[in-house]
Amino acid sequence: MANFLAVPPKSSSEVELQRPLQNFIKNTYSDSGEGDDFSQQVKEFSKQRTNAVCRKLDKHANSLDMLAKYYDQLEAIDGKLPIMEGQIAVNFGWQDAFDKGSFLGGARKQSAPTAAFEKVCVLFNIAAMNSQVAALQSMDDDDGLKSAAKQFVTAAGFFNHIKGSVYSAVQTVRTCDMQLECLTALSSLMLAQAQESFLRKARKDKMKDGIISKVALSASELYQEAAKALSQPQVKDIIPKDWIPTVLGKQYYMHAISEYHQALVCRASKSYGPEVGRLKHASDLLSEVERKGGQYIDTKDFAARVSQELKAVKKDNDFIYHDIVPSVDQLSRPGTAQIAKLVDFSTPLSTESNDLFASLVPLSVHNATVAYDNRKAEVVNREVGKLREGTQFMNSVLASLNLPASIEDLKGDSVPQSVLEKSQGIKQKGGLEHIDKLFHELPELLQRNREILEEAVRQLDEERETDVQMKEKFKEKWTRVPSDQLTTALRAESSKYRTILNNAVQADHTVKDKYKQSRPFIMILSKDQVEIAASLPSASGASALQGSPVVQELRQLMKDVDEIKTVREVLENEIKSATVDIKSKFMRALTADGAINEDTISNDSIDDMYSSLIQQVQESVRKQETVLNNVQDANTRFCSAKQTNAGGQQREEMLRNLATAYDSYMELTSNLQEGTKFYNDLTQILVKFQSKVVDLCFARKTEKEELLKDLTQSLAHQPPAAAPSAPTHHSSGQRVPPARPPPPNVSRAPQSTAPPPQAPPQQAASAPQQPPPPAAAAALPPQAVPGGYPVQPGSAPQYQPMPSYAPGYGGAPMSMPAPMAAYNQNTYPQQGYPQQGYGQQPPYGYQQPPAQGYPGQAPPQQGYPTQPQGYPQQPQYNPYGQQPPR
Repeated sequence: MANFLAVPPKSSSEVELQRPLQNFIKNTYSDSGEGDDFSQQVKEFSKQRTNAVCRKLDKHANSLDMLAKYYDQLEAIDGKLPIMEGQIAVNFGWQDAFDKGSFLGGARKQSAPTAAFEKVCVLFNIAAMNSQVAALQSMDDDDGLKSAAKQFVTAAGFFNHIKGSVYSAVQTVRTCDMQLECLTALSSLMLAQAQESFLRKARKDKMKDGIISKVALSASELYQEAAKALSQPQVKDIIPKDWIPTVLGKQYYMHAISEYHQALVCRASKSYGPEVGRLKHASDLLSEVERKGGQYIDTKDFAARVSQELKAVKKDNDFIYHDIVPSVDQLSRPGTAQIAKLVDFSTPLSTESNDLFASLVPLSVHNATVAYDNRKAEVVNREVGKLREGTQFMNSVLASLNLPASIEDLKGDSVPQSVLEKSQGIKQKGGLEHIDKLFHELPELLQRNREILEEAVRQLDEERETDVQMKEKFKEKWTRVPSDQLTTALRAESSKYRTILNNAVQADHTVKDKYKQSRPFIMILSKDQVEIAASLPSASGASALQGSPVVQELRQLMKDVDEIKTVREVLENEIKSATVDIKSKFMRALTADGAINEDTISNDSIDDMYSSLIQQVQESVRKQETVLNNVQDANTRFCSAKQTNAGGQQREEMLRNLATAYDSYMELTSNLQEGTKFYNDLTQILVKFQSKVVDLCFARKTEKEELLKDLTQSLAHQPPAAAPSAPTHHSSGQRVPPARPPPPNVSRAPQSTAPPPQAPPQQAASAPQQPPPPAAAAALPPQAVPGGYPVQPGSAPQYQPMPSYAPGYGGAPMSMPAPMAAYNQNTYPQQGYPQQGYGQQPPYGYQQPPAQGYPGQAPPQQGYPTQPQGYPQQPQYNPYGQQPPR
């Protein structure tokens, strides 16, 4: 029996995995603290791919394990590291498994920038390797047969699984091995070979003949289905030439085995006629095996056994039993028992697979976490903003009322304590030098961010321009995703960043305007106490109000204000530091439901965590309103009781300005620090954005080169174009050349030799077969032409004799001989060169000009015969000796 057929694996080349994977991990997971350092894992993953698909593997179980682990790793990172266009840009290229290419064109190849395409190609190689390992198993022991059957079934299941996933991985399949027809044929072939493995084991175990017959007939039917699939036009042109004859031969061979064992069943039941019929049918089937695939299937031993038993049984039936031998049509069809069946595809393929990126959460969990963080940040910013706005409003109200400075400056001859504290606070912050330094850094940070953004946009524009040029050049053959469609998200992101930068510039201008207004008073607060006192206008004091009830009330209200500020600082820290293990909630939801309802989970978690804190914020705002109302009432009564003059009003105005300047300084410092942090954070975001753009452009460039190579190879594989049809003026019949022009009229030179004697006539029909002797070939009459050409009617005009030829180098002049003059061989030393005479074609092409010592051309003869189609017969010259045969 013929050996099993094995599927050749696909081949791939190395790709750049480390840089895009590391960049994605750094840009995506670094914010959540997960993307610390995965360089070693990425390097190991790249090495794993190189060993699994870029090198020739031995036909061994270890190779299967290596491929399975790589496939499992692809499955493991599928939810964490999305290798696809617009995410991690890696272009995988795979060659056709059956098309080995030519010397000039190379093999067919397809490239795609998706992990899904990589997985189906790796799965194809796993199925192919299963078939190769199965084909090498020993057929002489049970373990070998069991392993072969298991691996063939696995290969059939994998090929069948690829059919349903290949078109979800790529839009267009350009290699024949991944076409649905080819995958169907390979799956059918593997299933048939698995059934044959079970048949071999059944025969080896000497199971009942009825069971073996059913198993064999199922194998025959599976091979019939495989032969039909392999004979499809898309498949038969690419598979090895011996596959279809082998499968067809095995179809009949399995059927013959089924009929043989069914004949043994008939023998056991003493049905001698049916036994003879089935043995005869088995013999006929074996003859068909020889006709279909005898070159690849050895049926000698089995055919001899069938023939021997048929002869013996037929003899017994003829002489003893006389049982009726049914024809093939009358024989009942044995039952079937298909043991080999397709199995469902499941992962992991290897029990020893380990995820190199186990510490990374799935991307859906990460994205849900990012969305939760955004929701949380929104709540935090809103509540903290309420606290800060309330504090700023409270400070502005107190500054307008000149509190608490007015109740501290009752004497009017010293600097109030609150002003000294504000001055000390500004000095501790660095004063004007610190705020000027922050203002100076902003334009540099802004310009840096603009340059990063513009460079990324420039690369996107350059990539789009290249893609448009390729599309215009190759038209519909340029099948990859258009650049505009692929970069929509990136361009929207770039527009968002540009808007953010423009808004930041407007915010910078607002801060600068506010700083210009407050700078003179901030400068006063930056001085020492003596200089501040000198800057305050003098005024008469109000010492009598020092212990009045209204002053005491205002002082208590100022303590309440300080208490509100202290409580808000604590509350703000609690709001910012509140946390919950949201990743665990998302992971449990993903495991339970296969999806994450981020909206519900996030909102519920935020409500549980911030509900009490939000209530405290609202309570603080309500308390502030009460305190400010009391402050305004008390301050009104205080102003009425205090007697002020013009100097006092100027002093209070100055104190209010200093209080406002302090608040402005603190606000400006906070704004500038936030602006600096904003620009630095934006720089990191833009660098990540630029990294994504660079990776995309690099992958698109690689994809472009691969697609160009594929197009070149496809052009090399195309059959030559049909020749253009001939113009209508080109006749399909025999072309007739124009008539020969008449010979020139030249003056005849004097003869230098006597005219040669006329040779006897030569038979026309004998010239083409045997050359005449020199004497007979001296001349031919014009009526007879070699080859039996018809004589031209009438007479052709005579050629005029050529004049004597005098060589330019001083030799003797050469004159033309008389017509048909005999050639004197003793006159010239050269022997054996035939001189053609009139009426005979020159055998060596065009006649060269005569040299010194050679005779001139003989005069023409009348009545030249013509060749067929009107060509005139060329004149012949006397031969120099014997004329060589044509």
